[in-house]
Amino acid sequence: MLADYHFELPEEQIARRPAATRDGSRLLHLPIRGPVAHRRFPDVEALLRPGDVLVVNDSRVLRARMEARKVDTGGRVEILLVEPAPGGWIALLGASKKVRGGQVLSLPGGEAVTVQDDLGEGLYLLRLPESAETLTGRYGSLPLPPYLGRPPDEADEERYQTVYAEGPERSVAAPTAGLHFTSGLLARLEAIGVERRAVTLHVGPGTFLPVRTEDESQHVMHAERYSVPPATAEAVRRARAERRRVVAVGTTAVRVLESFEGQAGEGSTRLFIRPGFEFRWVDALVTNFHLPRSTLLMLVAAFGGRERVLSAYAEAVREGYRFYSYGDAMFVERPEGGQP
Repeated sequence: MLADYHFELPEEQIARRPAATRDGSRLLHLPIRGPVAHRRFPDVEALLRPGDVLVVNDSRVLRARMEARKVDTGGRVEILLVEPAPGGWIALLGASKKVRGGQVLSLPGGEAVTVQDDLGEGLYLLRLPESAETLTGRYGSLPLPPYLGRPPDEADEERYQTVYAEGPERSVAAPTAGLHFTSGLLARLEAIGVERRAVTLHVGPGTFLPVRTEDESQHVMHAERYSVPPATAEAVRRARAERRRVVAVGTTAVRVLESFEGQAGEGSTRLFIRPGFEFRWVDALVTNFHLPRSTLLMLVAAFGGRERVLSAYAEAVREGYRFYSYGDAMFVERPEGGQP
């Protein structure tokens, strides 16, 4: 039940801003067995082994949030672009009164955005007057999570992207576990024999929309597109055959690896990982601390065992760890034999 994934967190432990340095956060180590250990993030170098394959999500964050007005009423509308679709872009729209299909929205420069269809759950199909890249470059801002309670600033432009982000800007939220890695730390990991490979999952509503049913098994994930390069697929298959570890950086990397069937290429996933799931590819996980009752917390609970993970969360609260997107991190090793 959804209540099984609840925990209490003092407001002051929500990280409103990033740590002073990228790798300046704390790291809670949840080992295969035994008590948790309290470390600093650079200590991940001691937790990784020569031969480990470290899989990161290299998606870039889109400056996806734009302000608009309804042409007919003047009402304010917040546009959050989600993903391209045939005939336009899918977006989340926020307004005091419901937006209707057929309405026209005006951007700050007067450009007209047409609402073509209401897709349900706050999602709409929009027709844009210019490319999304052009409009977001002109009017967009980074879609920081609402619980940060502030608009993005100049520091966020750097710190809300990973140092290894590549390709077009498509994600509407950062793959936050990767925000802790610096170029120097990655070079040190390479020097000790850790093999870094990338997948791409453009983060969309499937990752962050809340679970609205008390029976979490009734929750339906939105589809998210991903791609796995041939070199990554080969590295993961080879590691599995040679009994070396595959270490995922972030829940999005986990969902790609547990969806891709061992083959390179592009795909779409609605995979909802919760306790009882049998992991086939991932042996260890670097992840942030997630919102209560979220699909992300359920994934970590499935990976590390619900009681062990929630006990680790309770200790992190007692020890004053910083939570959520700009917060501290965990290194979770999957228990032998799966769920404890």
